Amino acid sequence: MSSNKKGAPRGGSKPKTINLALQGGGAHGAFTWGVLDRLLADDRLVIDGISATSAGAMNAAVVAQGLLEGGPAAARQALEDFWRRVSLMAAASPVQQSWFDRLFGGYGMDFSPSYQFFDFMTRLLSPYQFNPSDINPLRELLVDSVDFDRLRAGGGVKLFVAATNVRTGKIKVFESRELSAGVLLASACLPLMFRAVEVDGQHYWDGGYMGNPAIFPLIYGCDARDVVIVHINPIEREELPTTARDILNRMDEISFNSSLMREMRAIQFVTDLIDREQVKDGRLKRMLIHSIEAQDVMAGLGVSSKLNPDWDFLTHLRDVGRERADRWLDLNYGRLGRESTVDLRGSFL
Repeated sequence: MSSNKKGAPRGGSKPKTINLALQGGGAHGAFTWGVLDRLLADDRLVIDGISATSAGAMNAAVVAQGLLEGGPAAARQALEDFWRRVSLMAAASPVQQSWFDRLFGGYGMDFSPSYQFFDFMTRLLSPYQFNPSDINPLRELLVDSVDFDRLRAGGGVKLFVAATNVRTGKIKVFESRELSAGVLLASACLPLMFRAVEVDGQHYWDGGYMGNPAIFPLIYGCDARDVVIVHINPIEREELPTTARDILNRMDEISFNSSLMREMRAIQFVTDLIDREQVKDGRLKRMLIHSIEAQDVMAGLGVSSKLNPDWDFLTHLRDVGRERADRWLDLNYGRLGRESTVDLRGSFL
């Protein structure tokens, strides 16, 4: 699966070109790893562009480099190597699951004294106070894992990475030619945990506030009409949050999904105009929207699990991602290029 893939896919049929839209979500981004791993294994697909935020942006950069270096197999291996490095790096962190967390078989850290202390400190002190040296182990990991010079040179999958400008409150979408470790860190910068990341004189927080992920770059910057959204943050929850932590988590989920929901409404509006022949398809672009998600699984994970890069947890999410992507392909591959497989009205309006 790449723009320069040689040879015909199985059965001799022409491969279908898609765009990917990858949400962020800390360690939950391992679900996206699994989805990407399954899609990369399917030679019936070609990726035109990827729009991504936070952990999704890191997945995107690793995939794009792997495709440039050796095609789908190299991209799949690069993803596994990256997430294994994340897990090994985090093993040295003082914030770990407690034996009580592990005893009950969960993936959160709600009973971990180190997590509770860290969570308390992030609400009492700003990162400018508790981390004055601006230490972020992810910076070194990204520099070691991604050849940004090669990505900036272009020639592969088009990348679009979202960050939020702290001063203007506007979204900034960095394209392939602008990518750096700083850009990916900016896209993943949670303001209670990390200092705002400076890129070219501007300061940025997590892109999820304004685009999680941004769809419009795929509309204007790519040829493919099919957009496959890989969801991390649950849109709906059955249970009413009542604890302070659950309320804050739900607030973040709603905030981080709001920009995506607005763009979906706009896409539905344009689709309606085209269907009613009030505007010609071509003057405005008909987009075909698809979704791969595991809301039933993600809704059961606590917010603390986003900071838990234990290898068993990461591979569990990877396996869930593979299974959901496989199921989605079985049901919907034939509809690619023809129609949306998401009910935009029911899901976003």
